[in-house]
Amino acid sequence: MHRRFTLAAFSAAVLLAFIGSTRAQAPNPPAPPVNIEQPASTEAPVSTTDPDAASESPAITIPVRKAERMVTQPASSKKPASKSDGNSKNNAPSVRKSNSKTDTSTARKTSGTRASAPVHSSTPVIEEPGAGVAPSGAPAIEAPAKEPESPPVSEPIVALPEPVAAPAPPAELIVAAAVSEPPTPPVHAEIPAPKAEAAPKPAPAPAPDPVGYPPGLNAGTAIDLQWPIPADLPSVNPEGKGKVTSDEVIANLAHSKIAINLAWTLITGFLVMIMQAGFALVETGLTRAKNAAHVMSVSFLIYPLGMLGFWFCGFALMFGGYWNGPVAIGWQSPLGQGLQMLNQELTVTIFGKTMGLIGMKGFCLGSSVFDSAIFALFLFQGVFMVAASNIPPGALAERWNFKNFVTYGLWMGTFCYPIYGNWVWGGGWLAQLGFNFGLGHGHVDFAGSSVVHMTGGVAALVGAWLIGPRLGKYSPTGKPRPIPGHNVTYVILGTFILAFGWFGFNPGSTLAGADLHISVVAVNTMLASAAGAIATMLVFYWRVGTPDPTMVCNGMLAGLVAITAPCAFVNSIAAVLIGAAAGVLVVFAVLFIEGELKIDDPAGAISVHGVCGTFGALCVGLFANGSYGAGWGGVHTLVKDGVVQTIINDGAPVTLTKFTDLLAAGWVDQGVTGLFGPLFGGAYWDGKQLMADLIGVLVNIVFVGLFSFVWFKFSNRIFPLRSSRNDELDGLDIPELGVEAYPDYELNDRSSPPV
Repeated sequence: MHRRFTLAAFSAAVLLAFIGSTRAQAPNPPAPPVNIEQPASTEAPVSTTDPDAASESPAITIPVRKAERMVTQPASSKKPASKSDGNSKNNAPSVRKSNSKTDTSTARKTSGTRASAPVHSSTPVIEEPGAGVAPSGAPAIEAPAKEPESPPVSEPIVALPEPVAAPAPPAELIVAAAVSEPPTPPVHAEIPAPKAEAAPKPAPAPAPDPVGYPPGLNAGTAIDLQWPIPADLPSVNPEGKGKVTSDEVIANLAHSKIAINLAWTLITGFLVMIMQAGFALVETGLTRAKNAAHVMSVSFLIYPLGMLGFWFCGFALMFGGYWNGPVAIGWQSPLGQGLQMLNQELTVTIFGKTMGLIGMKGFCLGSSVFDSAIFALFLFQGVFMVAASNIPPGALAERWNFKNFVTYGLWMGTFCYPIYGNWVWGGGWLAQLGFNFGLGHGHVDFAGSSVVHMTGGVAALVGAWLIGPRLGKYSPTGKPRPIPGHNVTYVILGTFILAFGWFGFNPGSTLAGADLHISVVAVNTMLASAAGAIATMLVFYWRVGTPDPTMVCNGMLAGLVAITAPCAFVNSIAAVLIGAAAGVLVVFAVLFIEGELKIDDPAGAISVHGVCGTFGALCVGLFANGSYGAGWGGVHTLVKDGVVQTIINDGAPVTLTKFTDLLAAGWVDQGVTGLFGPLFGGAYWDGKQLMADLIGVLVNIVFVGLFSFVWFKFSNRIFPLRSSRNDELDGLDIPELGVEAYPDYELNDRSSPPV
């Protein structure tokens, strides 16, 4: 009887399991799974062995297949029953959650037959009473007590009916059936959704930065140091780098230095260009009203005429071999390495010494010199050439034939100024006097007392001598007569413009805004101009009793011209002395040239630029104190304990080693030093520097003087040098230009002496 009952119960259980499996395999609408992560555990097979019937019935082990889909259990208002006791045989079925979402261990089957369709690993497992303790780490959760005959539709639980009025079964039977979702939509338990990652805060909108301080856009960040910009930025190139490398930092620092120097050179060049307006006003104001349009036009047109000549040929002759000139040890071009393309110089060898004559590269600024550094140098030197070319028009004013002037403008910018400029600034033979013959640092002219002002002054001297004085300038006895200018206001305004432009003329000659010595150069320039004006005023008070404002203006210009060459090499005391001396010198030069040489110079250009330019060039060899210009011209003069050593930069390794060793031993590399250098703070005196500067001055007088004489004689055969007598008497505005400067005014020529 007992054996038959056991068999009947087992058959009923198998039947019910088969029915549940059939229902689980029926198609249902898909529902999104809800993942419930549980701690990992390994579920062991559960045995149905009853200790009391061990001898009569074999143990049945029903492995459970790993769940692949999750069946959710609806929420219930009933309180859960107590936890199942392994020793109790009559407890209600308990629900146990699998603790492993990666459980790939033993799957349970009923007598080797699949119990249900695959379910998710988090599917509740239904155990029969007496199933034993839940696997390690998997807490058993008891389901609410329900009537076995009417389970909820949404809770597909298979329960084995207990026999009525029958003895307890010989063994505990565990049927684990994974049931799929019912046909009706399940009611999912509320499971908190995973927290979404916080969205990154949007970058703040860029705001204008008027001051350039952090954190402003213009304060500078690592982005500004990307090299090249912006190819390697991750925002542009995902494969690029996000950090600035040391090479990029070095490249940016070098680029910034060159950019500062190049911008400085261009801006100061613009200031020098504005000086041409000053020349025009001074020269026009010092002449008569009937020639005002003519004088102003000459000062204006010298700019385009000279610039085209300088572009065509002059720049190449002057700077074509710039890179080959003598330089200091370790020198690098402040405008960039592009200047090394100016490397062709026509040279001659005398006494075994190679000396440069003219440059041979850069004609018409062709493609071989199409370089930003070279173009910056061209602009700066081009406006210097125009300044030199604008000096003779003041000396030849009121009688110079306009057509002859046009040929002069082309000649000056093409040949005369560039050739002498090459010898001093282009690495030519005057710059090599120290390198080749031991004469100081060679002929040194920082900003142009000789190259610019002497060149223009000597050409003016020759031209004014050849063209002759204005009609009525000298009496029959040879005594000069005054011919006042028509507008003192023009003269004073033009002088202010020139003085302002000189702050580009002298400090700009460093070609380096990063050269902090520019402040010394600017202050020396300002002091010399002030001293020149005051000195001239005092001389006129002494000689005449009243200050002539036009001569005071020339006194200021004289101080500026004289300080142009030594402005970087002297201290402020020497600058004041140089300016004052020039202010006195210009007065006596005007009187001597006009009274003794009988050369008519309406604007005093010969005295201001020629005489004071000569004085300024010699001041380098007189007052330089060694504070600036170490290695100038390839000559290094080192001093220690009163002992002087000279090292010539020939580029030999032994020379470089010796120079480095001397510096390490405490020797001091001195700059350009003159004869009276120790009186102004110099460590020693150098008379050879004065000799080199004297040679440069004499060469200028001879070369420019002879070349100008030849040119004026030659051009006079093409176009007459002087205007006709009648045109000069009537004024040159209408005869040569066809316009008057003051058509609304009836001009009364009260200043012209009788002819």
